[in-house]
Amino acid sequence: MIITLWWKAWSWKWTVSELLADRLGYEIISIGTLKRKLAEEMGLSILEFNLLWEKPENQKEFDLKFEDYQKSLDLESKILLESRLGFLCQPKAFKVFLDISDEIAAERILWAHRSTDNYEDAESMLKATKERNESDKKRKIYNDTVSLKDINIDSDILWTGIKVIDFFAPLQKGFKMGLLGGAGVGKTVLIKELIHNVYTSLNANAIFCGVGERSREGKELYVEMKDANLLDKMSMVFGQMGDNPVSRSKSIYDGLTMAEYLRDEKKQDVLLFIDNVYRFMQAKAEIATELKQMLIGNGYPSDMALEISKIEERISSTENGSITSFQAIYIPADDFTDEAVQTIISYMDGQIVLDRKVAELGLYPAIDVFKSTSRLIDVDKIGERHFHLVEEVLRYLTRYKELEEIIAILGIEELSEEDKLIFYRSRKLRYYFSQPMFVAESYTNIKGEFVKIEDVLNDVENILNGTYDNVDEIKFRYIGKYNG
Repeated sequence: MIITLWWKAWSWKWTVSELLADRLGYEIISIGTLKRKLAEEMGLSILEFNLLWEKPENQKEFDLKFEDYQKSLDLESKILLESRLGFLCQPKAFKVFLDISDEIAAERILWAHRSTDNYEDAESMLKATKERNESDKKRKIYNDTVSLKDINIDSDILWTGIKVIDFFAPLQKGFKMGLLGGAGVGKTVLIKELIHNVYTSLNANAIFCGVGERSREGKELYVEMKDANLLDKMSMVFGQMGDNPVSRSKSIYDGLTMAEYLRDEKKQDVLLFIDNVYRFMQAKAEIATELKQMLIGNGYPSDMALEISKIEERISSTENGSITSFQAIYIPADDFTDEAVQTIISYMDGQIVLDRKVAELGLYPAIDVFKSTSRLIDVDKIGERHFHLVEEVLRYLTRYKELEEIIAILGIEELSEEDKLIFYRSRKLRYYFSQPMFVAESYTNIKGEFVKIEDVLNDVENILNGTYDNVDEIKFRYIGKYNG
């Protein structure tokens, strides 16, 4: 049986390792052992190996080598694996963790250094020890919600650079935004674009949580994020589609806990992407069925609202930082009245609805601007100019739908001059709110573009007031801002 050893600083792990190995007749394998083994295989001295390993471009490759070797060890071997991550590489091993109080750790540091020359005083040394050990603490995945007094409701607006979202459904830090749509309408692609845009504009860390995710799509996302050089600011958690329902349901708690750590401990703004929160509810339904619990309509558990609230109420903005969440919500059979869908939506600060009819027109992101909403659509929050432009655009597009039916019967020649203007300007607006995406460059051959909200407002205003009446509508299809 392999024994894995994990430790706090100054817990004298080497002494404990030697005692255990001597008493049990075990071989000690440490990271130092692995370094010497790899150095020998590469024909290098340990000094040469360390110099090579310390180069940033080599660290990932070497870390993977260390990981693969630890995983290759026979579980039945009499090995003491002295590695901080050994318990992950050998999950079925006997796990030992060396704990130590901050006070004793500080005393041992004093003893080792024989003086406080490296610190201002013993108190500062103890403080440094506590900070180091605090960073190694585990967090419970079932944390309490943020206290009302700690929630910050006056956070900054978070501009995504995606025209149709920033214009019709803007959001602020700490928001929970639902991405609704059936299969194949572009939810996952839109999430990838949001990760790219918000990271590059704000340099914010991101957590991607795949709940019931296809392993193929998970690998595709990983490769795309790697190619875009985004992995250094991003963590991924996957509960794969083939996993049992408990594993799938817990993945969302894992991702949320990681986001809370970055917000509370590292005082950062965090983007939490969940794809797909509906599958979390499906996993809970499977668990409830196995436990023979009472179910409601469509086989959902009776405590569905409670389970969703436990997730959503932990997503908020504080004085330390913020968690802003984009949550893909699958719509079964495109039925927006589904009990689970309606329960999830009730906790959202806004929703972005992807529509199959828009997708069929080849306009991406395929967002239904009439069903997409945000609590920020208010004069006091986004300003009078932006608010009134949204109202005017929706009026134009509503009239456009009516005119389409008239034209289908009577032809465009029967329209009044005013209606003709509304019709053609509305078509320009529809095309304008399509957008080339960075994550789709490889198969569209159109360079992605991050569009500032001021440019969007200027372009929309110019379309509405007739400045671009003589411009061919096709020139507004799949552009960023209009450059004339």
